[in-house]
Amino acid sequence: MFRRLIALAAGASLALTALTACGSDSGSDSEGSITLGFSQVGAESGWRTANTKSIQDSAKKAGIELKFSDAQQKQENQIAAIRSFIKQKVDVIGFSPVVVTGWDAVLKEAKAADIPVVLTDRAVDSDPSLYVTFLGSDFVEEGRKAGQWLVDQYKDGADPVNIVQLEGTVGSAPAIDRKKGFEEVIGANPNLKVIASQSGDFTRAKGKEVMQALLKAHKDIDVLFAHNDDMGLGAMQAVEEAGLKPGEDIKIVTIDAVKDGMQALADGRFNFIVECSPLLGDQLMDVAKKIDAGEDVDKRIVTVETVFDQAAAKEALPTRQY
Repeated sequence: MFRRLIALAAGASLALTALTACGSDSGSDSEGSITLGFSQVGAESGWRTANTKSIQDSAKKAGIELKFSDAQQKQENQIAAIRSFIKQKVDVIGFSPVVVTGWDAVLKEAKAADIPVVLTDRAVDSDPSLYVTFLGSDFVEEGRKAGQWLVDQYKDGADPVNIVQLEGTVGSAPAIDRKKGFEEVIGANPNLKVIASQSGDFTRAKGKEVMQALLKAHKDIDVLFAHNDDMGLGAMQAVEEAGLKPGEDIKIVTIDAVKDGMQALADGRFNFIVECSPLLGDQLMDVAKKIDAGEDVDKRIVTVETVFDQAAAKEALPTRQY
C-alpha cells in the first residue's frame, strides 16, 4: 500500500510538471511580474521544437514566468491546459491552436476571467473579440510564394505538370491556408495540375508513408509540394527508396526552412523553400508586456520572412539558428 501511495504521488507530480514554469528557475510572485500560460501544439517537427525553444528562452530573458504545456497535437489537451491557466489566474494566455474550430467556449471562459489571450503561429475561427491579437505568418501568402515559383519554372512549357501535395494536419490553419494560396496561384497555368492531395500531419514519418503510397498510385509525378519541410524530408526518402532522384526526377517545394530542409535544398534534393520562421518568442514576450501594461497592440502581427533557392540556402546555412 505504501508503494502504491508513493507511485500515485509521483504520478501527480509528473502531471503538475507539464504546467510548471519553464521560462524561469522558480515561480515569480514579486510585484510587477508577469505570468504567461502557453499551450503548444506539440513537438511534431523541427520547426515546432525551434518554436518552443524560442518561447522558453525569450521568456527567461524577458523575466516572464512561463507556464508551458505540450498538447501532443490534441485539442482536448490544449483546452484543458487553457482552463488550468485560467484557474491559476495567469496574467496572459498564449497558444498555438491545433485546429481552427472549437475554441469559443474556452475563449469565453478566459474573457470572463479577464485574462487576455494571444494566438501565435496559427489562427482560429472564433469571434475576434475573444482574443487580443494573432502573431504569426501569413500562411496564404506562403502558399502563393510556393505556387509562384512553379508558375515561373514552367511558364514556357506546354506539357502537363503533375503535382502531388502533402497537406498539414487536417483542419489546421496552415494546412487550409497554404493549400488555398498555392492552388490559387498555380491556377494561372492550366498545365499545372494537382493530381493528388493528402495529409501528412506535418510529420516526417507520415510524409514518407503517404509519399510511398502516392508513388505506387501515380507513376507520372513531376512535383511534390509539401506544407512543411519535415513532410518533404520524409517524402524525399520515399522518392530515393523508389529509385528516383529527388530534386531532378521529382521537384520538391516545401515551407519552413529548418536546417535539415535547407541542407536538402543546398544539396539539390529540394528545389525551393518558402520561409516560415519559428522564432516568435521575443515578439510574444513584447506583446505580453504591452498587454499587461494596458498598451494597445495590433490585431494582426505578421512576421517578416523570405524564400530560398539553392544558392541562398548555401549562403544562409552556416548561421542558421534552427
